[in-house]
Amino acid sequence: MKITKVECFVLLVPDFRADACSSAQDNLVVKIHTDDGHVGIGETDTNPWVARAMIEARGTHIMGLGLTEMLIGQDPRDVEGLWEKMYRGSAMTGRRGLGICAIGALDMALWDLVGKIEGKPCWQLMGGATNHHIVPYASLLPEGDDLETYGRVLRERALAAQKLGFRAAKLEICLKGPYSHNSLQIADDRECARMVSDVRKAVGTEMTLMVDVAYAWPDWKQALRAINMFADQDIYFVETPLPSDDVEGYAKLCHASPVKIALGEWQNTRFEFLEFMNAKAVDVVQPDVGRVGGLTEAKRVAMHARDRGLAVVPHCWKSAIGIAASAHLAAVSPTCTFIEFLPRELADSSLRRDLCSVELPFIDGLIPLPTGPGLGVTLNEEALARYHVAS
Repeated sequence: MKITKVECFVLLVPDFRADACSSAQDNLVVKIHTDDGHVGIGETDTNPWVARAMIEARGTHIMGLGLTEMLIGQDPRDVEGLWEKMYRGSAMTGRRGLGICAIGALDMALWDLVGKIEGKPCWQLMGGATNHHIVPYASLLPEGDDLETYGRVLRERALAAQKLGFRAAKLEICLKGPYSHNSLQIADDRECARMVSDVRKAVGTEMTLMVDVAYAWPDWKQALRAINMFADQDIYFVETPLPSDDVEGYAKLCHASPVKIALGEWQNTRFEFLEFMNAKAVDVVQPDVGRVGGLTEAKRVAMHARDRGLAVVPHCWKSAIGIAASAHLAAVSPTCTFIEFLPRELADSSLRRDLCSVELPFIDGLIPLPTGPGLGVTLNEEALARYHVAS
């Protein structure tokens, strides 16, 4: 059995907003084909045009080979071997960042492909389940061009998620720092605390709440001061409060903060995660399966977290493809407590709603252990064609 073709699809919603803090507006979907007709699918959350170029580019020497050319003719069942082949063969042009995101999409597709070949779900192929159900949290990023609207929609979506059966929700209060949503800016950190308090009052005490502030504060002391303003609201974690490379700042914040500190959405490979884990600079580890290097590398990260007694909560702000990959990772990760889940009913992106015709089931606030082959989701080919942009 051999890989015969790799296809890349750059997808974009027609009404995208460049000032929005939402990467669900675009996507890079890959298909890997074999000579016996099987097809595996994957995705990654990065600039889709540059990721496509990384996958399709020709290689000119052994330190900078093309990812597609390294896969063509290979046996797809050697997934971990192919990961090492791609990582080493693209080391000069890849190794971190874009290169790992591109490998992540391909690795995800390879696990889906092998699951379809073997007729087994990915988690079985990855060593078996330690968690027999997956707890998704509703990831809530509201629209709104003023703070009053933003706060109101945030409360409304938290209540809607609770009504849908979610047991947990993350409040995306991306309104301070370099990645402010819709160009909104909070001048006073007490506004952030007020939004958290308003949502807690609305949903009551039983729902688990997390807060994502999107790298809001430039140093750990400012972050600590702001976190202390809403720490009494029973928050499970605060996500990415500091710049992504401030290992020392994260270590000091983790030591001082009354709320757990989460990070990892932008970290590539286990090596970047180990830098934070070994420095005691993270409480909750958030590998994004597509960005970290696929299920192969995400599982390695999860095992390192297990060995250090750290919680794993996979990041995913994409389609049902990535959500499924997160669910399979959660199944084999002993310390995984939740996965991120952008509910299609509450998603502003039509791409999130339309891309898959079959998703993993959501029942009574849980995702049952997947039973279908591979990732267990099905692409909507009509939607793939509709959102596909050639250039």
